[in-house]
Amino acid sequence: MTDAVDAAETPTPRRKPKPEITTIAGREVKPSTLMMGHGYDPALSEGSLKAPIFLTSTFAFESAAAGKRHFEGITGQRPGGAEGLVYSRFNGPNQEILEDRLAIWDGAEDALCFSSGMTAICVLMLAFCSAGDVIVHSGPLYAASEGFVAKVLSKFGVTYVDFPAGATREELDAVLAKAGKQAADQGGKVAMIYLESPGNPTNALVDVEAVRDARDAAFGTGDNMVPIAIDNTFLGPLWQRPLDQGADIVVYSLTKYVGGHSDLVAGSIGGAKKWMDPVRALRNTMGGICDPNTAWMLLRSLETVELRMQRAGENAAKVCDFLQNHAQVDGLGYLGMIQDERQQDIYDRHCLGAGSTFSLFLKGGEDACFRFLDSLKIAKLAVSLGGTETLASHPASMTHLSVAHGRRQELGITDSLVRISIGIEDADDLIADFDQALEAV
Repeated sequence: MTDAVDAAETPTPRRKPKPEITTIAGREVKPSTLMMGHGYDPALSEGSLKAPIFLTSTFAFESAAAGKRHFEGITGQRPGGAEGLVYSRFNGPNQEILEDRLAIWDGAEDALCFSSGMTAICVLMLAFCSAGDVIVHSGPLYAASEGFVAKVLSKFGVTYVDFPAGATREELDAVLAKAGKQAADQGGKVAMIYLESPGNPTNALVDVEAVRDARDAAFGTGDNMVPIAIDNTFLGPLWQRPLDQGADIVVYSLTKYVGGHSDLVAGSIGGAKKWMDPVRALRNTMGGICDPNTAWMLLRSLETVELRMQRAGENAAKVCDFLQNHAQVDGLGYLGMIQDERQQDIYDRHCLGAGSTFSLFLKGGEDACFRFLDSLKIAKLAVSLGGTETLASHPASMTHLSVAHGRRQELGITDSLVRISIGIEDADDLIADFDQALEAV
C-alpha cells in the first residue's frame, strides 16, 4: 500500500488527546473540571500547559491525498466534514478546542463558534430557510434577531409568525397551524421554530417542552422534522440546558456570560451533528468563524464561568431582595421572584437558577430611568450583560429602540424598564449604589 493511500485513510491529527477523559473511577467528570484540559494535548504543542494562540491562515497537509480527503469533506462530497486542519475560514486548533468545550456544557453532540452572537443567528437561519418558508418565533427577541427575521429575511421571501413567550400548548397548536397554512400558501415550509428564553429584556420564559410537543404533533418527528432553536444567553450555560427540554439547537452570544469580562465579541450554536452540518457548510462559504485570539480568550473564560455565574447569581438575589420593597420600584422581572403562576411552572421545570440579569420597573417613565442611570456610581451605564461588572441600560431607548413603539408596548418593553446585569462586586456595595441612585428618582 502506498504512502498516499495510507495518508488518505489517516486523518490529519487534531490538537486534542485521544481518547478524552470523561469519567474517572466510574464517576462522570463535571464540565467545570473538563474546562481545564478537554480537547487539548500539551504533547502536540511543545508541552505548553495551555493551548497556544495559532495565528495562521492555512495549514500544511501531510500529503496530497490527505488534502483531497479534507476538501471532499468540506465541500460535502463526503459526509463528516474536514477530518483535519485546512484553512482558518473553516477551522483552527483554538476554535476546535473551544467548540469541544462548549458542547460539553449543553450535552450537545457538536458546536460551532462565530465572530458574534448575531453572526451565529444569521448564518443559522440562512442555512435552514428558503424562499417561501416561514419562521415561527417567540417574543420578545433581542431587537437585532427580530429585525433580521422581519426586515432582512423578508427580502428573500421568508415570512414569520410570532407568539408570546408564555404561550400555552393550545395557543402554540394554533400558532403552528397558522404557520403551516402560511407556508403552504407561499409554496414553502415551516423552516424553524426560534425561541429566546428568558426573553430580552423582560425575562419572560418560553415553555420549551410545550413547543416540542406542539411541533411533534403538527409536523412529526421524521427526517423532515422542524428544528427548534433557542437563544440561551441569559441563563446558559449554567442555569438552563434547553436540549434536555426538547430544543434541537442552542444559541449563545458568547460575549455575555461565557466570555464574561466585556473584552470580546463572539457567538456559538450547539446540537446534533445533523443540525450543525448545514450551518458549518454555510459558515465555510460565508466566513464568520471566531478568530483564534478570541477563541483562546474564551477558553480562558470557560475555566471560571461556573464561579463567576454563581457569584453573580448570589449577588442578584441579594440586590433584588433590597429592590423589591423600595418606594421607587414598581416591579421586578427577576426569575427568583416570579409572580405569574404559568411562568413559575416553566421556571420550575426548565431552570436551574434565577440568573443575574433582570428588569427593574421604576415609578415614572424615561425621565425617572435616566435620572437613576445617570446617578449610578459603581454600576456602569452600558449595554450588554454577563460581565464581571454590573451594567445597567434603558432598552426602550437603547438596545430595542429600533423596535416599533407599539411592538415594544405589546412585549412589555416600556419606558419605565431598566435592564440590570449584576456582576461579581460586593453585594452590599451594589445595594448602596442602587439605593443612592434611586434617591435621584
